[in-house]
Amino acid sequence: MDTERCKEFVVLAQTRNFLEASNQLFIAQSSLSKHIKSLEKELGVTLFNRSTRHVELSPAGKLFLPYAKKIAHLDYELRRAIFNSSENEREVLDIGSIPVMAPYGITQLLARFEQDNISERLRLVEGDADELKRLLLKHKLELAFIRESGSGVGDGDREEFSTVPFTDDHLVAVLPRSHPLADTGRIRLGDLDGEEFLLLPKGTVMYSLIADACAAEGFVPQVRYQGSRAENILDLVSRGMGVSLLMRKPVLYLARDDVSIVDVDPTVTTRVKVYFRRDGELSPAAQKFLAYLPIYGDDAASRR
Repeated sequence: MDTERCKEFVVLAQTRNFLEASNQLFIAQSSLSKHIKSLEKELGVTLFNRSTRHVELSPAGKLFLPYAKKIAHLDYELRRAIFNSSENEREVLDIGSIPVMAPYGITQLLARFEQDNISERLRLVEGDADELKRLLLKHKLELAFIRESGSGVGDGDREEFSTVPFTDDHLVAVLPRSHPLADTGRIRLGDLDGEEFLLLPKGTVMYSLIADACAAEGFVPQVRYQGSRAENILDLVSRGMGVSLLMRKPVLYLARDDVSIVDVDPTVTTRVKVYFRRDGELSPAAQKFLAYLPIYGDDAASRR
């Protein structure tokens, strides 16, 4: 029996909601549904009643739950014991990332890599693009997830770094539900000229990207608020304090009903890539991690 399926069953039994459980597990809702059906087929019983909005445990599911918890706990204890016994033998891979990790599947990738490669241990650092590049150049990091503009123009450092594409994203306008353009499928960026903007801080790739895009449309955004946390920006937008421009995937990850997400023209794209130094040889752990990327990265998935 797959212990991962048991863990997923326990989370779904606790949340009673496929969407919430899949978010906690960092897997697609469709994948979770397939895994549960596979577990039910293996056991020869129905574990959940799905006739209601919130799934409920069937009698067989209630019987199985305490055993599934024990299996999940024993699996955790086994992995921890192996981890502790082999800690001094594990190869440490220092890896960095931009702060926005979960919406792009980075946290899921890191956790899965460690689970599948018990001889490797990841040591993580979060930072902005410039900070991560400095750490790479100082040999403090070996790999780093870094955002750059879709065109790559102005990202620089081509001689120092090699890169592997991981995932793409594009800019959207985030508007209060009461905004006149809230129900528009797509707007011109210039339509927001004169609005008060709530943006991520100056000095970030995102701020520079937005400032350049607005300049190309002939206006300078009137910035009312700058903050590093997208959830605060979304809350301010919902309360009518202004509008924002953010990347689509993080906004959808933090989705709420009291804001409207609208695509903008011209399309402004960014790409998250894994950076590493061009000079020098990568460690076996880093090479293994790069080979692992096609399992999760959008760019690699599109090539399969």
